[in-house]
Amino acid sequence: MCALAEALHSKLGNLSIEQQAKLEKSTAEKEAKAEKKADAALKKKLASQVSIKRIERNKRKCVTAIHGLEAFEVDLKKAAKFLAQKYATGASVTKNAQGQDEIVVQGDVSEEMLQLVQGGKGVFAGVPAANVEIVEEKKKKGTE
Repeated sequence: MCALAEALHSKLGNLSIEQQAKLEKSTAEKEAKAEKKADAALKKKLASQVSIKRIERNKRKCVTAIHGLEAFEVDLKKAAKFLAQKYATGASVTKNAQGQDEIVVQGDVSEEMLQLVQGGKGVFAGVPAANVEIVEEKKKKGTE
């Protein structure tokens, strides 16, 4: 904003009073718009939820999916690599049915992942603990 103010003052020297008023008004509008945009981004960030799901694949096999991290500016590839090393399993970034990016980790590590994300260390530093939840997803039995 300092450079903007200097540019404004340099232009004010050669302008008429009406033009000065218009220029000051447009600058104030731009600043207000930037503030509103920042506030909206902050509200969206606070309203976002991180969901951790345990999804059953077949009989005893399952995977754990976590989505909603991109709202907190977490690098998903780095987070997937971190989780794969932490739990010694496979982890990847994929798109779910809703079109959102999610991290899929092999195995049932939902409780450990909840504690890790709520701890807010490492790649999960910007995620508030209150915005993390575990969602249980049960597979419906097919009709035979």
